[in-house]
Amino acid sequence: MNEQGNASTAGTPTAPLAPGTRRPGGRTARTRAAVRDAVLTGLVEHGYPGLTVEYVAEHAGIHKTTLYRRWENIEGLVADALDLAGEDSWAPPDTGSLEGDLRALAHTTAESFTTPATAAAPTAFIAAAFQSKRAAEALNAFYAGRFARCEAIVARAVARHELDRRTDAGALVRAVVSPLFLRLFITREPVDGELADRSAAAALAAARAGVFDTATAPDGTDAPAGPA
Repeated sequence: MNEQGNASTAGTPTAPLAPGTRRPGGRTARTRAAVRDAVLTGLVEHGYPGLTVEYVAEHAGIHKTTLYRRWENIEGLVADALDLAGEDSWAPPDTGSLEGDLRALAHTTAESFTTPATAAAPTAFIAAAFQSKRAAEALNAFYAGRFARCEAIVARAVARHELDRRTDAGALVRAVVSPLFLRLFITREPVDGELADRSAAAALAAARAGVFDTATAPDGTDAPAGPA
């Protein structure tokens, strides 16, 4: 990581905070949100290599000494911005059927990265993760949280007898979004509603065929084959 600015001019920086932690008696929600917004704006405008502590300080209205002391460097700022993004109230779609839920999830994912008003920030975060180990770890934690919330999709499907209760929810959800991310960030091919439908349909067929079944149910007990 190529840090901009000299941390030594701001006093001795403390150890960076791990995602999800809080410094006792430290930053307020308002300060953290202002820093998050400045980081997002900077990533969108300049990319990770062009983002500096000075830029964040100016746009957040917070002295850079405070930023160095609490976040240590740009990596810490980006990681914490992602950590804060994961504290939202997002919930997976609930359409009343497994097929509907998977299709809605695929369409939401595609639209979030192809609609100009919403695409800039998440795309910038993913780009930063390719250049910063801490940003990559924070991005991993962010999506781990998203996939964990999507366990509700499988739980509801099991309750409706649409899936075997051994179905690995994380594997199923990853199968839905993986073709989208491949095109978005690797092959740079167009992503549209038709692709979202195909991705959901393929994952659904695989789930029904038992491709994502584990040896045991989520509660750790052996589960017979077939719907619960």
